Amino acid sequence: MTDEAIPKEIARALEVLGLTLPVTTEDLERAKRVQLYTWNPARYANLTNNPKKYMEAYKKAEEMTSLVEASYALLCAVLVPDDTPDNSSPL
Repeated sequence: MTDEAIPKEIARALEVLGLTLPVTTEDLERAKRVQLYTWNPARYANLTNNPKKYMEAYKKAEEMTSLVEASYALLCAVLVPDDTPDNSSPL
């Protein structure tokens, strides 16, 4: 798949998670964990005594956490095949 063939939303999601095609389920899970750790808002609690700078960093971390979650959900829906058959019934 060439770069021109990748829709912008998927390319952006790959960029957010730091991935390139092809993507495995394990790669996707690992990238999500790394990014969520990196952008965890609680990590910004002791970085500064300046409340304004803290809130700016905290809000940026919240935005990035939401973006990581949305990117992960998009890539799971588009790139990871559904392994369950349509006619299976849970017991």
